[in-house]
Amino acid sequence: MADDFSSPHPVRLQGNALARALFAALGWRVVINGLPSRQGVLVVYPHTSNWDFVYLIIAKWAVGLPLKFWAKDSLMTIPLLGHWLRWLGAVPVDRNAPHGVVGEMVRTMEQNRARDTFFWLALTPEGTRKWTPGWRSGFYQVALGAGVPLGICSVNFPARQVVVSEFYRLSGDIDADMRHIAQAFQDAIGKHPAQAAPIRLIEK
Repeated sequence: MADDFSSPHPVRLQGNALARALFAALGWRVVINGLPSRQGVLVVYPHTSNWDFVYLIIAKWAVGLPLKFWAKDSLMTIPLLGHWLRWLGAVPVDRNAPHGVVGEMVRTMEQNRARDTFFWLALTPEGTRKWTPGWRSGFYQVALGAGVPLGICSVNFPARQVVVSEFYRLSGDIDADMRHIAQAFQDAIGKHPAQAAPIRLIEK
């Protein structure tokens, strides 16, 4: 179904003034009107440059959104790097976990919902800066499995904007959901547009 979350969204954010000033000085702006719940998945598209990570980290500080993101568990064991990544919001991914990466994240979402603690996971479904024939389905499986809202976060380099345009409740009808998601990302333009993957799942 389409966005079924009330507006204005009840979970308000309070950002960092220094980060907002830095983002503005770089000529960028971030647009988000709160959150519909304390747990959810934010799908970020497109991912075509190393600069995406830099701008998105500043954007999340600017609006006060303590997002989590996946990182290889091997990176987290490197003393200084692991500590820095955790500080940024990294969640270690163990691909050999008994329930799989998606299963473990669904359990984490459910645990945070039971405790009413804040946990939003940001994922770039392309999984790489290079062109791929489509999206990985992890974002979809986590949001659907945990029953949490999916936020649409568009990166637009020509306009220098990061925009969270809506929150969507996945129906489980993959084709219908992906058509809606593709429509929501119609204004998203990466730094290297030719490297942006088409908005379709390559695994289901």
